[in-house]
Amino acid sequence: MLIDRFLQLSTLVDSSSYFLFGPRLTGKSTLIAQQLTGRARVIDLLHAELFANLAARPTMLGEMLALERRKIVVIDEIQKLPTLLDEVHRLSELDKELRFLLTGSSVRKLRRAGVNLLAGRALLAHLLPLVRREIVDFQLDRYLRYGGLPAVHLSDRPQQRLSAYVTLYMTTEIQNEWLVRNLPPFSRFLKVMALANSEVINFAKLANDCQVAVSTVRGYLQILEDTMLGTMLPAWQASKKRKATTTGKFYFFDTGVTHALAGTKTLDRNSHLYGKSFEQFIWMEIRAYLSYTNNLGSLTFWRSRTGYEVDFLIDEEIAIEVKSATTVSTRDLRGLQALGQENIFQRFYLVSHDVNDRKINCCYLLHWQTFLDRLWNGEL
Repeated sequence: MLIDRFLQLSTLVDSSSYFLFGPRLTGKSTLIAQQLTGRARVIDLLHAELFANLAARPTMLGEMLALERRKIVVIDEIQKLPTLLDEVHRLSELDKELRFLLTGSSVRKLRRAGVNLLAGRALLAHLLPLVRREIVDFQLDRYLRYGGLPAVHLSDRPQQRLSAYVTLYMTTEIQNEWLVRNLPPFSRFLKVMALANSEVINFAKLANDCQVAVSTVRGYLQILEDTMLGTMLPAWQASKKRKATTTGKFYFFDTGVTHALAGTKTLDRNSHLYGKSFEQFIWMEIRAYLSYTNNLGSLTFWRSRTGYEVDFLIDEEIAIEVKSATTVSTRDLRGLQALGQENIFQRFYLVSHDVNDRKINCCYLLHWQTFLDRLWNGEL
């Protein structure tokens, strides 16, 4: 079943070379096949013999492309052979019409190798899990439970798919890549982090729960970010009237993966876990929109030392609070109103399951579907 993705690769590579990064199974190879078949030469570094030849002699890439009429070249899994970037750079200099799309699921090896990242000549794009507008007959409760990985979404056994993903990609592969040498504590860390998903990070508590040092926890978190399996949401600290916390929150890249790691059996509509998943879903949508529209705005959150909180801030313009309740009232606006006293942010949104869209003072109270429609239509 074909899924119409928002990200258009032809638009990207017609203007520049690009790195296309994204977690495993977000559909990079499928998207390339759908959108660039016939236009691009695809070089797959998962092909063992080809990998060995290019590793031994990177200049072979130029020989492979010497008679190639197509000007778009895809190199899949570039992090497996970082030294090939020097040859990509050389070829780009020789032929200004040549466009490279370099895909990968980890930036860790590239950073560690200190390799040539094309001196800024290649831009950066990400492919993320499916968003609401990409899914025909979108069902929120199913998405919150199983997430937006295409293979999981299309499966009639999504739980088994997620379990296999966690086993194959998030444990075994990470160990095989020598990112983690001792797997048991890292496996404990993954579950603890899944349970703490969307919460402000407490490094000392995490280290105690995982039975490792604080420095180890910090290293594990960096692995999750480098492999794009999770993201730290930084705290906004510029408030003047109320002191703000400085520690960030952490989100796994997908709701389904979060539940698979945490061992979630059911997702009850009235539970605290449902509220956290709903918040993560809105974060996934905002993050994807900012990425896919090449919006360079910063995404942060705010929490005062006295307990006021706003879930998401876009630059210093838009403040968004998320509630999973079906009925919201003025008491749910306390965080937004407290932030409004800073006289910095311009627009304030409360996103919930309440179907009665309305405006109270300067705050828009919107049903989540209305909010996402306005977000993706560029109307916020």
